[in-house]
Amino acid sequence: MSLNAPSEILEALSGMGLVAPGSPCQIKPLGGGVSCDVFEIRCASRTICVKRALEKLRVAAEWRAPAERSQAEVAWFRLVAAIDPRWVPAVLGEDRARHLFAMEFLPPESHPVWKSLLAEGEADPAFAARVGEVLAKIHACTAGSEVIARQFRNNAQFHALRTDAYLFFTAAKHPDVAPSIRAMADGLCRSRIALMHGDVSPKNILVGPDGPVFIDAETCCYGDPAFDLAFCLNHLLLKGVWHPEHAAGYGKCFASLAGSYFSGVTWEDRRELECRAAGLLSAFLLARIDGKSPVEYVTSDLDKAFVRAMAKDFLNGRATALSFMLDRWTEALSIRQM
Repeated sequence: MSLNAPSEILEALSGMGLVAPGSPCQIKPLGGGVSCDVFEIRCASRTICVKRALEKLRVAAEWRAPAERSQAEVAWFRLVAAIDPRWVPAVLGEDRARHLFAMEFLPPESHPVWKSLLAEGEADPAFAARVGEVLAKIHACTAGSEVIARQFRNNAQFHALRTDAYLFFTAAKHPDVAPSIRAMADGLCRSRIALMHGDVSPKNILVGPDGPVFIDAETCCYGDPAFDLAFCLNHLLLKGVWHPEHAAGYGKCFASLAGSYFSGVTWEDRRELECRAAGLLSAFLLARIDGKSPVEYVTSDLDKAFVRAMAKDFLNGRATALSFMLDRWTEALSIRQM
């Protein structure tokens, strides 16, 4: 169902009881990325954010995913809000027929996107530590819960948006490391440990007055918490290729986030979790170059070749320690700049 017409958006908001019929509103499309449409709705008394999931994602490869994932995202926001409402925007209502929901609008003046700050060189290890702390708390509060596992049995959408798009798709392009990547993908399919956000990236973390605010949880699923940790750390490494002049700051954020996260791990052996995270991080480096959703900021052939070589070095060496990976990555970046 198309939502290009403003009248359809207002109709959905009216059905949620958020906007009176006929009320004048300004509708501004925001950058929704590849998987959704996002709108800023300005009415007389309030500003609302509306998000709708797309069935066909905006990428070069054929990539489809169940639009019902918007319901899972709402459920994730509400569950996390019950742990601490500061960590997510408030959900105001949803229209399941249109695969959309309305939430609190958090203005960029008070809630800048972490990715934007990192790109400008504002790499704050203290904030990264808060990200790790909050992420570990969410995992700890949901680990081992059969009730939450049943509620977030979103395996089909997680497979379409993550396991297939990032791991199996990438493995098919690189037969020399395919067995390792497929083994990790199979492990993710079987894991039932804690609730994953599924897209913990700096672009999906707002820097709020009270710490991190997580958005874009449409890939949430009950599975392996190591996925979330590795997914976020991956971006901190890749940003060193994007902005090598800030690589040292990104490295400090990497170490701070990982250290803070592991301080909050109570549900399993930390060493085993780190081993899985290191393996996934190795695969994600390659996936963000040759998967269905490559990062938009690693564009030159030389940069892509560098990331591929590092990823395969980690995969072939079966890297199991995140500190080793950070040291090796930092050393290789430094050599490139000589």
